[in-house]
Amino acid sequence: MGSDARGQRIPTGVADFDSILGGGLPPGSVVLLLGDVGSGFIEFAYTSAAKLSMAKDRPESIAFLMGDRAAEGKLPDSIHYATFFKPREEIMQEILFSFNDDFHSAFGRHVQFTDLSQFYFNKSVVPPSWVGDSKNLLLNRKGDVINSFVNFLEENAQSSLVVVDSLTDLVVSESVELMDIVSMLRGMQRMAKKWKGVIYLLLTEGILEKRKEQMIIDSVDGVLVFEWSRHTSSSKRQRYIYIAKFVSLMPHLDEQRIARFATTLTSQSGLVVIDTERI
Repeated sequence: MGSDARGQRIPTGVADFDSILGGGLPPGSVVLLLGDVGSGFIEFAYTSAAKLSMAKDRPESIAFLMGDRAAEGKLPDSIHYATFFKPREEIMQEILFSFNDDFHSAFGRHVQFTDLSQFYFNKSVVPPSWVGDSKNLLLNRKGDVINSFVNFLEENAQSSLVVVDSLTDLVVSESVELMDIVSMLRGMQRMAKKWKGVIYLLLTEGILEKRKEQMIIDSVDGVLVFEWSRHTSSSKRQRYIYIAKFVSLMPHLDEQRIARFATTLTSQSGLVVIDTERI
């Protein structure tokens, strides 16, 4: 990648994936991480946030941490993790149990958490005392969960990696209309081109009927699908990623005849691409 192209990719932190993508994802991308439970889409988000955090601590080691192509890209200025349901403590505990101390400590130092549960549970039967004790609640805000989330993005998405955990929580909420979510996503997609960061939206596959899921897919820039696949000759299952949608990346992948990426999870490196399947 020449000097004129520097900064045209934001690394995901998954080294072999970034290498094939030319260094990472285009700035200004809203990316849906769609997958079955346990298929790796949450771990992808954790790995990305943790590896980029480690790179901020050790900029001289970016190539070692994330690969040579990622070293040619641009790190986000900040990393944000927005939740509607899970508290920071639960996420940090998941990272502590799943990955090594370097992941956990870097994640804790650099990732800025925003807890929107106060607004998410505002019209539910959940007592306010159950969600009002977090230090990260935006207590000075008034409004519904969509408006509060939009305010969060306007304040924090500029040149940032934003992980939204999760879109699933929004689409199953009885207090939020799906068309309001779709309209919000379409507006987010437009604004993301000005923010020039990357936004990950986590969505569990099968939560929505296909027509509604397609409406979500149509409202984002890219879709990474995470899936389990069972080997025909054994009971062993393998995790895979494939890119279902990404206009700026698909021609490159088609040229290389890439179908999908086999992945595994390790405590030392998080989610890792171990093989590339070609057509």
